[in-house]
Amino acid sequence: MTKRERRAGSVLAAVVAVAMLATGCADRGGTGQTDSAAGVPSAGEPETVATTTEPATPEPPSVVGLGAKPTPSATPARKPSQRPTPRRTPKPPTETQVPPAPKPPDEGCTKPRYEGSQASRAEVGQALTNAAGRVYWPVSAPSIRIPLDLLKATAWQESGWQSNIIACDGGRGLMQVMPDTATWMNQRFEKSYDIDDYQDNAYLGATYLAWTTKYIGDMYFDADYRLDADLCTSELNSCLLNAVIAAYNYGHGAVAVEGEPLTIPNPQYVRNVRALMTECECLAF
Repeated sequence: MTKRERRAGSVLAAVVAVAMLATGCADRGGTGQTDSAAGVPSAGEPETVATTTEPATPEPPSVVGLGAKPTPSATPARKPSQRPTPRRTPKPPTETQVPPAPKPPDEGCTKPRYEGSQASRAEVGQALTNAAGRVYWPVSAPSIRIPLDLLKATAWQESGWQSNIIACDGGRGLMQVMPDTATWMNQRFEKSYDIDDYQDNAYLGATYLAWTTKYIGDMYFDADYRLDADLCTSELNSCLLNAVIAAYNYGHGAVAVEGEPLTIPNPQYVRNVRALMTECECLAF
C-alpha cells in the first residue's frame, strides 16, 4: 500500500467513526443535556438517565423490611360521638354495701324546725365551693368531681341554703342529709363529718353525690363519670347527671335497679335542680 493510500484509509476511518457516534446519540433519543442541577455530564463520565425528581432518602434501619410507607390522609377520620348511652341491662354494682333507704316523714309533722344559728350565704357559698373542689375517690375513680353548680343547685332545692333547718323526714342542714346516711358515709369513707356543722354538711352532701356518681356510672355508663349537662338529651334517663340528681332525692335504689334500665322516678325534682343549675340566684355566691 502506498503512502497516499494509507492516508486515504485513515481519513475514511475517521469519517465512519464520526458517523457512528452521531447515530448512537440519535438512537438514545437525547442530546446529552439535562434539566437537573447537575448540568451536562462532563467528558469521560458515563451519562445516566434520571428516574426521579427528588434524591432518594434511605430508610432508617428500624423500618427496613416493613414495606412502603403509608400515605398520610389529608383529612383525619372523625371520631364517633362521645355522648354515652346508658346500658339497657346494667352491669352488677361494684359497691355491694349501700346507704340506707330514705325514711318517710314523721307522723304529725307539718313544717320544718330550726336549731342553732344560720350561716350566711357567703359562708355557705364558700363551704359548697370547698366541697366541690374535693376528690372523693382518689384511688378507684379520681376523675369524679362534683360540679359546683350542681352542688349549689341541690343545696338550694333541698334547704334554700338554710344551714340550721331540720325537715320532717329528719333531713338536716344545707344538703338535708339523713342522719343514718351521714353515719354510713363516714364509715364508708373513713371520715368524721358532723352533720350539724354547715361545712361538714356540705362535704356529706357532696360525698353522697360522688358515691352515687360511681355507683350508677359503673352500672350503666361503663365508668364514664362525666356529669355534663351537654351529654343529656330530652329523655331524662339519657345521662348520668339526671340519674345522680334523681338518686340524691329518691335514693340510689329507686334509680339503679339490677337487671333493669335506668329509671328517673322523680322527673319534676330533676327538672327543678337542672333549672337551678343555670338560673339560681345562689350561683352568684
